[in-house]
Amino acid sequence: MPIILDHVSHVYGSDTALAVKALDDISLVIPDGQFIGLIGHTGSGKSTLVQHLNGLLKATSGHIYYNGQDIDDRDYNKKELRSKVGLVFQYPEHQLFEEDVFKDVCFGPKNLGLSKKETELRAYAALKQVGLPDDCFYQSPFDLSGGQKRRVAIAGVLAMKPDVLILDEPTAGLDPKGREEILGQIKKLQQKSGITVILVSHSMDDVAEYVERILVMNRGTLMYDGKPREVFSHYRELEEVGLAAPQVTYIMHQLKERGMDVDVNATTIEEAAENIIRALS
Repeated sequence: MPIILDHVSHVYGSDTALAVKALDDISLVIPDGQFIGLIGHTGSGKSTLVQHLNGLLKATSGHIYYNGQDIDDRDYNKKELRSKVGLVFQYPEHQLFEEDVFKDVCFGPKNLGLSKKETELRAYAALKQVGLPDDCFYQSPFDLSGGQKRRVAIAGVLAMKPDVLILDEPTAGLDPKGREEILGQIKKLQQKSGITVILVSHSMDDVAEYVERILVMNRGTLMYDGKPREVFSHYRELEEVGLAAPQVTYIMHQLKERGMDVDVNATTIEEAAENIIRALS
């Protein structure tokens, strides 16, 4: 079942003179199984939006429905919601606290009331899904590299077997190889299991490479909602609000300006390479 946002607004400090509207009348549908990119400049409302999806924040006005139920109903089970809509924060150390990696990943399913055997099976499977080496399982999570910590944090959410996985800047600070490894694992997981993935990112190249739909936030409003080719065709408008397009977009426009018959809406390196070869043949 989809997540539905119906005219959702959120105001920080609504009863003070310093009130700030972080979300302004957002309506959208997030269907099952999509890989969605959520982009926007700092302060655009991205993090506020995703924290509404699993009930960490409550809408000032409007409604959010998951599986047909309003998540802000008084008798709604928020604990169950958070096991189904998992959020991995930008800084993984904020979610890691146990003495070793395996215990940390066991924490979520254990709190669901599962047996020790089922908890450990889920933890092991989740750690394998994110590609963490076996020799890291019993290390302190705080002794790991930044990329490994992110894998552990993601595994901790995956062990809950969520229907929706939200990743807030999962590759921030990582080198290109680390970014590719983590996002490649997530893409494989999404294709194999059919879960919904929402990727919050400042990297337009990462978004263009992996997602099928892009949501663009600007000053608390939904500026664009569409396929990567559609959204990045507005690259001039994106620049005006502090964003950009993938490098491929700029390269293709430059080639077009020099007279080459190429598709300026190509968004990935693979798409661009095929297009350039076709234009040269």
